[in-house]
Amino acid sequence: MKTLIPLLCLITLPVWAQNTPEGWAVHPTDKSYGELVDATKAAIKENGLIVVTQAGPTKAAAARGITIPGNRVIGAFNNDYAVRVLETSTNAMIEAPIRFYVTENKDGTATLSYKTPSFVFAPYTSEGGQELLDIAAELDTKFQSVAEDAGK
Repeated sequence: MKTLIPLLCLITLPVWAQNTPEGWAVHPTDKSYGELVDATKAAIKENGLIVVTQAGPTKAAAARGITIPGNRVIGAFNNDYAVRVLETSTNAMIEAPIRFYVTENKDGTATLSYKTPSFVFAPYTSEGGQELLDIAAELDTKFQSVAEDAGK
């Protein structure tokens, strides 16, 4: 059995290398890039969060005559969460807003990804304690709901 485990690890290593990065949630959709950007912003609002920031290189690249796949980062949060996080950890607020990432796929569909709030806030739990863990868990649920709603 001791020799079987390392062998299994070597066999499955290529599969692991292709998996989602640690702490990420990835939601492929059948929507186009533009549809998913719009749906994500709508789902953020529907789930009680606010679009705080948006950035992406696609339009700026196009203005320079360069075509790249659609790529948009959408930061979402709200003041209630901001105040609650600050009550537990001033340092953790550097992570707000937490971001969604919309990427265009080669086949014309788009994917919605994000680092889970629990993963994002994990480095601050020694300062923020259980209260910060609870907030992160609430946000995990909200972010999952945004992803599900946006992908419909």
